[in-house]
Amino acid sequence: MDIYHVNNGQVMPLSAPLAEAPKQGFLWLDATHEEVATDTGTWRDAVERATGVHVYDPHLSDVTNLSHPSYFDSTQDYAMVVFRKLALDIDGEPEAADDAARKRKIPPALTKLATKPVSFLLMEHALVTVHAANSRTIETARNRLLEHKNKRDGAHASRSPASPHELMLRLLNAMVDQYLALRQPLTGQIDRWQRALLNPRNPFNDWAALLDARIELRKLDHLCEGQRDAMQELRDHLVDSIDESANSRAKDLMLVRVNDIMEHITRVLNHAQRLEATIESAVQIHFSAMAHRTSEIMRTLTVITALFMPLTLVTGIFGMNFGDMPLIKDKAGFWITMGIMAVIVAVLLFFFRRKRYLDDQGRDGNR
Repeated sequence: MDIYHVNNGQVMPLSAPLAEAPKQGFLWLDATHEEVATDTGTWRDAVERATGVHVYDPHLSDVTNLSHPSYFDSTQDYAMVVFRKLALDIDGEPEAADDAARKRKIPPALTKLATKPVSFLLMEHALVTVHAANSRTIETARNRLLEHKNKRDGAHASRSPASPHELMLRLLNAMVDQYLALRQPLTGQIDRWQRALLNPRNPFNDWAALLDARIELRKLDHLCEGQRDAMQELRDHLVDSIDESANSRAKDLMLVRVNDIMEHITRVLNHAQRLEATIESAVQIHFSAMAHRTSEIMRTLTVITALFMPLTLVTGIFGMNFGDMPLIKDKAGFWITMGIMAVIVAVLLFFFRRKRYLDDQGRDGNR
């Protein structure tokens, strides 16, 4: 477990927990799921020594549960937030994830929707985070904090977090931004499927991938709903717990950050719902186009059948075995009969043209 003391823009890594909670600044205790699961009792004792706060058993089991959904809970001593973030590098083995995706025929854009939970224990003077190993978001935040103390204050210098609430909201904002970055590749994949579905030359056969995509988008929909509910409860908790006599500017800034995170989650949720509706619309248009093409084929076959029906009748009549029939012994009988059949075809074609039974071009040209 890594421990950092953040105070007035200074970030100091600690090799061991302090004897008592700091009077100024706050502590950031960072651990991985593997570290906590290896010896949960030892980890809880270390957190209690550093912060003076005892973590309850149900929350301890939630911290180590990798399938836990996003949610919020609070006690008198601390608040707990579980937020599912994108697993950009699943267990450090992206090849295994790609193999699983190929078995399910999931496109590359949708394989990035794999998630893992990040647990936050928010205390008055400390923030405890538990996440998967090789978390880029946590690594980036840690590097920025450590580099901040070496930078000089300037017009464009970033400000270090002033409280554990602010640090947690920064981490949550970075995690939500990863979802926003997925909108473009997801939209591109859906657009490619739309063109494939509506391509009359090449029949669409990738139905398994399309079904898996719809399942993944539905998961993203439910995921964002859980995240939004957790952030709403966190916002209510912050509003109720912040002392009215505290700095109003800091309170407003904190609420702005929470509202910004909720707005970003809502944008991802709305985009996922639009993509899901787009897939359903594309499938409906695909089957409508297939039905239209089938109707065109059947109309063509019907016209051909209608043209040959009277011709079949004529040939059937002259094929009867009677000794005395008109035109049978006439030298020009064959050509007269062929002429009559040609006239019948011409009359039927003219009739079909007038009724607009033949093709869409004639129909559109008369509009």
